[in-house]
Parts: sequence; structure tokens; C-alpha cells
Amino acid sequence: MRGIFLRCVFLWATLQRSNRQTAAVPASVSSRCEGDILLLQDSSGSVANHDFSCFLRFASNLLRPFSLGRGHVRVALLQVGTSPQLEFNLDDHNNQESLQTALRTVSQLQGDTNNVAALEVAQQILTKTEGNGPKILLWLTDGVQPGDVDKPMLELKAQGVSVLIVCTIYGDYQVLKRVVTPPLVSHLYSVDIDSINIITEDLRTAIIKIICAEQLNVIHLTSHSAVLQWSPILTADSGYYELLYKSVRTTSPEFRKTLSGDYSRAELTNLQPETTYTASLRPESNQRLFSTLSVDFTTLPDVLSPAEVSLSESGPHQIRVSWGPLQLDRVQRYTLEYGAIPSGRVQIMALTNQATSALLTGLEPGTQYLVTVNALHVDGKERAMSVRACTQEVGSNRGTGGAGGASSMASPYRGVGRLLGQLGETKLPEPPLRPLHSHHLLTPNYTFSTTHPRCTKQSSVCVSSLQVGTRRRNMLHC
Repeated sequence: MRGIFLRCVFLWATLQRSNRQTAAVPASVSSRCEGDILLLQDSSGSVANHDFSCFLRFASNLLRPFSLGRGHVRVALLQVGTSPQLEFNLDDHNNQESLQTALRTVSQLQGDTNNVAALEVAQQILTKTEGNGPKILLWLTDGVQPGDVDKPMLELKAQGVSVLIVCTIYGDYQVLKRVVTPPLVSHLYSVDIDSINIITEDLRTAIIKIICAEQLNVIHLTSHSAVLQWSPILTADSGYYELLYKSVRTTSPEFRKTLSGDYSRAELTNLQPETTYTASLRPESNQRLFSTLSVDFTTLPDVLSPAEVSLSESGPHQIRVSWGPLQLDRVQRYTLEYGAIPSGRVQIMALTNQATSALLTGLEPGTQYLVTVNALHVDGKERAMSVRACTQEVGSNRGTGGAGGASSMASPYRGVGRLLGQLGETKLPEPPLRPLHSHHLLTPNYTFSTTHPRCTKQSSVCVSSLQVGTRRRNMLHC
């Protein structure tokens, strides 16, 4: 009898919590929200069935308060697998009952994690649709080995799409941080899948700020530019917008733009790095008075590519090298050089300015390589960064993940590389003498740094990926 009573209390508490989360948005707010939300759901084999179900329940609860249909919020669901699958499109569900039923009946695809192909479809859905209201790509993923997503994500954001991400704690946080729309604190969440509901209200608030009327938002930010977006208030025939912006520095000039009434976003260029600006948008119309919208933002530091180099997909004969940030307007081309330490023959790969990764093949097992990524910038200057990479021994089970491929090793390598000038010689540096004994340390895959008690400044250190049951870990060799 006591057990039945406790179960009833637990069920009541769960329902109360769900009701509080659902009722967190006043009807006056949810009814004036207008925009498109595309759920990009990782449905590949790297996502456990339990995690997949948790993501869908989370999406169901997140979207429940919104009014749906044209003139309100439209929702689509695109699944990521070997080939992308559009589960339902933006105009398929005009009420909550229909949407909730559809979310409950979604089946997992399994297969590979082909995010790049899915993002191509996402771009067609969000940029070819009617209307100029706010658009959101909400990416629900384990975040493991996201692939070369920098370029398609950059294109989406340049076209006015806000990218929000929820990933598990095993995701490649550094890559996801690069592609999400700022601010990170409200648009990028790395969570334990069983505690995902704790972010529901915060993420919903972030969505409301983007798609609800009377909001001016920064949807894309670089060191020298910012893209502002707002919900449509006017039409081409009913008025125009006056956009003013300036640095918060008292001596800086104020800039002014006049925009047609059918505009819903504007790009501010020639901004200064690491500078705080204030922008205001004043709708002008003879029909009625509108409130002035405003927003403050700070531009990013002036970072030149490559600013970070990471490694993944390590095997006995291959390693994938990734770098960032993607800077199409500032980089002419990349050159990748690699060779076995200490005196292996240097291999050279020439890559376009659109490349953000390359797979090195034909490597020797159990060997350390020095890998250098060099960028030739449009001003003729070169910038390079090097990392030391280790291939696995033959027969090693490290890095052999389940479906979906090897686990990501991007985080442990992030920031390990040393900055070089223009490479004038091909001789590789001599590594420190290898210790007689090798020490190992096992860390979670999402660990960005750690301390090895037996490593010294003279130690040779290498990081490999290890599959332990259904979880991925990193093995630090010293």
C-alpha cells in the first residue's frame, strides 16, 4: 500500500513539474510569436535509443505553449542519418494536438551521422520558404564528430537563421561553440540527457526573444560585423525603418541607415573588434506609433585562422585534422604539412579556403606525427599552427566506436598546438627522449584539460580515444 502511495506522489509531482514548465509562457506572449523552427534531430546510430526518445520528449515539452500555423509558429522536423529524412514540414501541423502526435510517432533512422547533407536540406527549408519572419535551426545531437559543419552553418547564419544547439556532455563542444549563434550562454547547452528538462525554460525563453514581436536580436556576430534581426512590424507600403548604431565610446560617431518597411534584418559592417555597440531600430509609419527597439552587443576578438587545430578519427593508418575558424573572405588557401617525428618525409596537401578538415591516410601505426596547418591570407601574410598527433597501434581497440564511427578527440587537443610563422624548413623537431615506462590516465571524452601526476615537462604526451562499453573516454599516454 505504501509503495502505491509513493508512486502516486511521484506521478503527481511529475505532472505538476510538467504543468509548470508548460505554463511558463503567458498566452499573451506565445500568441504574438511568429517564426519558423526547424528541429534538426540526430537520428543516427551514434545516438542511443534512450537518448533519442529523451530528445523528442524534450522537444515536445519545449514547443507545447506556442500557437502554431501561419501567422504564428511553424515547426518542421528533419532527421539526420546516412541520408536526411524530412519527417514533417513547416505547414504540416497547425495545432498542438497534431504536432504532439507526430513527435510521439517518430522512429529513429540509425546509420551514419551525415550532418552536412542534412544541413543542405535545412538550408532549402528555411531560406526558400515564404515570409521573412525569424527562423531558428534547433539542433538536437549527441555532438560526437559533427563533421565539416562550419561552412553550411555560416551560410545559414548569413541568411538570417539563428542556430541553437542542445548536445549531450560527450559532444565536441569546441566545434559546436564555433557554429552556434551568440550568445553562447542561452543558445548552446551541453547536458546530461537524463537531466535535459532542466534547460527547457531557459531555451524556450531564448526562442521567445528571437521569434516574438518587439525584439531586436543579434543573430550573427564576427570581429568586424553583426547581423540584426527583428519580427516584421511594417510592410513596404506602410512605412520604413530608421536604424542607428554607434560604439558606446563617447567620442565615436553615430551611423544611420534607412531601410524599407519589408526588411526584417540588416548587416552592420566595418565594426571594430572587441568593441561594444548599441543599436536602435525606429519604425516610422503614418498609420500608428511604434516603440523603438534596441540592443547592445560586443564584437568578437580579431582572430585569424587557423586559431585552433583538433584531431579526431584516429586509427593505425589515419587521423583527421580539423581547424577553424572558417574565414572565406580573409583566407586564400590552406596548406597542410605532416611527417613522422623526428625525421620523416614531409607530405604536403593543398586545400581551398573552404576546407575545415582533412583526413590523413597511409600513416604508420603507433607513430607520432607533427601536423601543421598553414593559411595564406588575402593580404599575403601566412599564419600556421602545429599539433603533435599519434596513430594507434595495430590491433588496438581505441577509437572504435559503435555505429556512427570513431569518437571525437577534438577537445583534448584543442589549444595544444603551437603558433608558427612562415615555415622555412622541412626538418621536424626532435621530440623529448621517450620515458622507459608509459603511464596512462583515463578521462571522460568531454574533459578539456587534466593533470597527469606522473608527467613532467620533459614527458612525451599523446591522447587516444577509447571505447568503454557504450561510453567514450580519452586515454592520456605519458
